[in-house]
Amino acid sequence: MRFPVLSLLRAPRGASVKRGPVAALALALVAASCAGLEPRLPRPNDYPVHGIDLSRYQGDVDWVKAGHGGVAFAWIKATEGGDYVDPKFMDNWNGAKAAGVPRGAYHFWYFCRPVEEQLAWFIANVPYDPDALPPVMDMEWNNESTTCRRRPPRDELLRDMQIMADGLEKYYGKRPVIYTSVDFHEDILEGLFTGHHFWVRSVAGYPSLRYGKRRWTFWQYTAEGRVPGIEGNVDRNAFVGTKTDWRLFLQDRY
Repeated sequence: MRFPVLSLLRAPRGASVKRGPVAALALALVAASCAGLEPRLPRPNDYPVHGIDLSRYQGDVDWVKAGHGGVAFAWIKATEGGDYVDPKFMDNWNGAKAAGVPRGAYHFWYFCRPVEEQLAWFIANVPYDPDALPPVMDMEWNNESTTCRRRPPRDELLRDMQIMADGLEKYYGKRPVIYTSVDFHEDILEGLFTGHHFWVRSVAGYPSLRYGKRRWTFWQYTAEGRVPGIEGNVDRNAFVGTKTDWRLFLQDRY
């Protein structure tokens, strides 16, 4: 199990290695390997900062309870394609801020809509707020869609993603986070967009087992989480870093 150890320790050229729980866990894995023990990969509870992502399906949210219950951040569905707005978006957007829960908006990509229309639609529906988390581009194959079965070629998708990313950064002043799934990452994103924070879905195990050398910042580790203030299941996410790292992220310094 040498590969995940190396992926944890690797830092970009010229960057310093962080001395938080990630580095500590990586060193623990190395020590266990050298001692002939079975290394234990990090688990969600090894990280101190956790949040949620949600849409209209979670219904009404008591954001005060959620914040007091340990929800440190929230990614809220805003738009999809070029003509859909989540009906609970503004309630969640305003409710989270009023409760002091850092929140950001995400856009679900629709492969049958021009990127220019998707960018304009997001900007038209997500208010500019300098205190918000960076916007998110949700990039995953939508195999359940009944209206769009198209899978654009890789070059086209990469070009459109760059247009979207540049447009969002120009308008909101923050480089967007990229959310992705294992299959989309393998097909399209592997080795690219290294200047962006990545939010990866990996409910079956530690992300580095599925995403290789990709450096990621957020880990969606379950779709069956429970938190105060929300009835039923909700996606849970861990921030890979210390509480100090999280404060730096909120200041756009991480």
